[in-house]
Amino acid sequence: MIEVIAGTNRPQSNTKKLASLVVGLYHEIGADAQLLSLEDLPEEIFNPASYAVKPESFQPFSDRILQSKGLHIVVPEYNGSFPGVMKYFIDMLKFPESFEHRCVAFTGQAAGIWGAFRSVEQLQLIFGYRNSYIMPERVWIPTINNQWDEVGVSFKDDAIMKRLEDQISGFRKFVEIHSGA
Repeated sequence: MIEVIAGTNRPQSNTKKLASLVVGLYHEIGADAQLLSLEDLPEEIFNPASYAVKPESFQPFSDRILQSKGLHIVVPEYNGSFPGVMKYFIDMLKFPESFEHRCVAFTGQAAGIWGAFRSVEQLQLIFGYRNSYIMPERVWIPTINNQWDEVGVSFKDDAIMKRLEDQISGFRKFVEIHSGA
């Protein structure tokens, strides 16, 4: 299973919309994938006591990461970085097994012209530190608000869809090679 992580808890975000599109593209090629939205994190995980003892309501999130073969992280750029909730989510997961030797792909999106380049680069440092297998091909989508089609479920520019499709089919193979799946 590939967990597609929508890396923000902002309601009605472009990130969640893009992550849902990514899940659909995995399904189109016959890959098992599901959306894990940080918007769905249980409120009690944000209690500072959670650093010591995780609430039971967080266990399904942890289990999904531990049972996955790969993580496809879709992340926005907020203030030149990735959202704080993404870092907090990483901090709440089991160390080192949550990411060690787990395949990871990154797709960034932003309202600005860089398409979350900085967010992805910063996350790669963290996942590299955690000994993940990082797929080198990344996708950045700049000026996301201008890219959606009229319906808001795909992109006007076929080149963006092609980059996503190539990344997704490539990540499926990457996961098969590196996870023994």
